[in-house]
Amino acid sequence: MKRSTNRILTTHVGSLIRPEPLREFIRARQTRKPYDEAAYKACLASSVKEVVREQKAAGIDVPSDGEFGKSISWSQYALTRLSGFERRPFSGVNPFATGADRTRFAAFYAEMDSRDPPNTNAESVCTGPITYTGQAELQQDIDNFKAALAGQGFEDGFLPVAAISSVIPDRKNEYYKTEEECTLALAEAIRVEYKMITDAGLVVQLDDARAAVTYDRMVPPKTAKDYMAWLERMVEIINHSLEGIPEDMVRYHVCWGSWPGPHTTDIPLRDIVHQILKIKAGAFVIEGANPRHEHEWKVWKDVKLPTGKVLVPGVISHATNVVEHPELVAERIVRYANLVGRENVIAGTDCGFAQGPLLQRVHSSIMWAKFEALAEGAKLASKELWG
Repeated sequence: MKRSTNRILTTHVGSLIRPEPLREFIRARQTRKPYDEAAYKACLASSVKEVVREQKAAGIDVPSDGEFGKSISWSQYALTRLSGFERRPFSGVNPFATGADRTRFAAFYAEMDSRDPPNTNAESVCTGPITYTGQAELQQDIDNFKAALAGQGFEDGFLPVAAISSVIPDRKNEYYKTEEECTLALAEAIRVEYKMITDAGLVVQLDDARAAVTYDRMVPPKTAKDYMAWLERMVEIINHSLEGIPEDMVRYHVCWGSWPGPHTTDIPLRDIVHQILKIKAGAFVIEGANPRHEHEWKVWKDVKLPTGKVLVPGVISHATNVVEHPELVAERIVRYANLVGRENVIAGTDCGFAQGPLLQRVHSSIMWAKFEALAEGAKLASKELWG
């Protein structure tokens, strides 16, 4: 994994806004309408090539494929790569539309949902043994990304996938004896995906919004102690899923869901950071630019980043149309660098700019302007930190 040895490097969380020609194919795939498979594959390959080129032009040092090969969401995509699941209409309340924040601000969320409904409208039920079946689809992503990287001068590239606690969240188990048994089977199956990526020489990023968001969903009625016990077990299972994979080929991303809501019930980073740092990853990608979490850079005054690890703080928000000034970006970067060491910081974003293939938080032109601000801010920070 490349480090900031002589300047601050830049990266992001992974999911980027899809171009319209690709979105047309994705709509057809989601609605099971007929489409030209060969034309789709050609469009996907050319779209990945173009988005890698655009990342290079914007000043990104460690790019992704934009998650362009996923036709569902950043976490539900696993339904197309795992056996043992079936989709059904929700038998009760949509769990994606629950939580303490939604309870407190019910009127706001009702208004937001009328414009932007929850991305998931069916529940996933485990009805058989879980095995990994997505090798061909994943290999297509790997091949497209490596072809796009060729000749661009990048030393690193990463593919984002879901961590166990976020894979097919709110799933129901009707096959395994216990939820624990189901989760372990899921961990062992998804390990195939992680290993295919790193065996191909690419960094794997485990996206895990649910590690933090579950606090909002669980407390109340359960207690903070209940939540911490759940998180501790999830960390153990995530590490189980990473067995045999080099730590320096793994990035672990944590955010608080990053939807455009109040987030008043987010659990503080300070309360969970020690669990996060137990993950067997070489880099920790943590939300830190939005108004609810920017102050948490101070956590690193008291918490030591383990030796050899990299911190990728969000210094750009994906959820506001305001483009951050490069001087502000530089200030944010320098704060972290002064606490954990300049060589241990890579500048990143809070979350992906497309929470689903068809769901974006800003216009694509603003996304690229934000990346340019990120790169310019990293240059200013580098001048301050290296002279």
